[in-house]
Parts: sequence; structure tokens; C-alpha cells
Amino acid sequence: MASISSYVIRDVLGLEASATCREAADLMSKRHIGAVAVKQNGRIVGLITERDLVTRILSRGLDCQTPILEECATLMKEHETRHLLVGEDGAASGLISMRDVMQMMLSDKQYLIEQMQAYIQGY
Repeated sequence: MASISSYVIRDVLGLEASATCREAADLMSKRHIGAVAVKQNGRIVGLITERDLVTRILSRGLDCQTPILEECATLMKEHETRHLLVGEDGAASGLISMRDVMQMMLSDKQYLIEQMQAYIQGY
């Protein structure tokens, strides 16, 4: 079975909580990523995703100059996210997405299939 640690992104990009949603969108676009960590006093306190920007900012007609932290607080309450912060020793140390988890699960299933085929074929 694969370890989740091999799928965790350790170099998490983040913006200060005072940054605007537009800055978050710009960073995601430039780096071709789907989520940005939100930092406050150098510590990761939340996460904002592409989906959050579309469904909770743009679709509601809100100003893209809204500070990230205000939006993250609302999002964290609702617990609807496709990304998870990974913690070690009480601090956020990485990020894993639903896609990463699915890839890990598919790799495990493929390994099991190969093992069963080898068993059936008598290897």
C-alpha cells in the first residue's frame, strides 16, 4: 500500500491573510495550481481554492478585493473542500488534493490486480 507521504506537496504556496482574493487568483493562474494556503503571522491558518473563488466570490458578485481570510473563515466553517492541509508536529506541513488521494487509491488497486494476476498465473 502506498504511503500518503509520497503524495503530499511539501512546498505549499501561500499568501498572507491580508492579501486579496484577486492576488490569490493571480498566483493560482501563474503557478497553475488549484489552491493557495492562507498565512497569518507566518503560520498557515487556512486554504482558498479555485472553486472557492468561483462559487463564493464571483458567483455572488462580491468584490475580488475581499481579503482572503474573511472568505476562508466562512469556508472553513462549512467544511466543504477538495483540498486538505497535512499537519506534522502541530503545524501545517503540506497539502494534498482529492486528485492525489484518487491517484493513490488507483495505484493501490492496480498493485492488487497485478498481484492477483500473478497468483492466478502461478508466478
